Amino acid sequence: MIPRTVVVQWTVRVMAVILAAGAGRRIGGPKALLPIAGTTFLAHLARALARPGVTGIVAVLGHQARRVVAEAGLPPDVATVVNPRPDEGMLGSVIAGVRAADARAADAVLLHPVDHPLVAPATVDGVLVALNAGAMVAVPAYGARRGHPGGFARPAWPSLLGASAARGARAVLADHPEWVVRVPGDGGCVAGIDTREDYERFVGLLP
Repeated sequence: MIPRTVVVQWTVRVMAVILAAGAGRRIGGPKALLPIAGTTFLAHLARALARPGVTGIVAVLGHQARRVVAEAGLPPDVATVVNPRPDEGMLGSVIAGVRAADARAADAVLLHPVDHPLVAPATVDGVLVALNAGAMVAVPAYGARRGHPGGFARPAWPSLLGASAARGARAVLADHPEWVVRVPGDGGCVAGIDTREDYERFVGLLP
């Protein structure tokens, strides 16, 4: 978290985008609805991203979108949009999220996949501080690994929108390394949960 002695002027309007359109076939259903800490991955992550400096949150849904809306327990101020072609990869959800942020006059987006629900608040804060300091792209790092959420200022959005489905948001990091500011991350920012084994390792036994 941001130390109390540090005063940050939140001048950049940042929209947090949760990428939650996948079917979760390897784990038996939408990851957005997996249980964690008495709630769901999606609701837990929405609360984790509701930091000072975040002006709004949008969840990009796809598979079983109506069920996810009905069962996720999302806070009422979290907006939802639907990726109509979730099977074509995560880039479609990124594009839907960026367009939602554009419609809400955001200056930057935080992109965070729903299968990384364990990110620490301090990691999110670090990305937000970097964006407010003028970073085009800010990503947390834990050891040698890049994590989530990734922060992208508006001037980087055309590169996001123009990326190929195969490369996705990684294309921006690879093609424009001079844009990227790395901030300290935590183990949760790199803890992806794709299978039952991952869930049991990081969260506990599935019911």
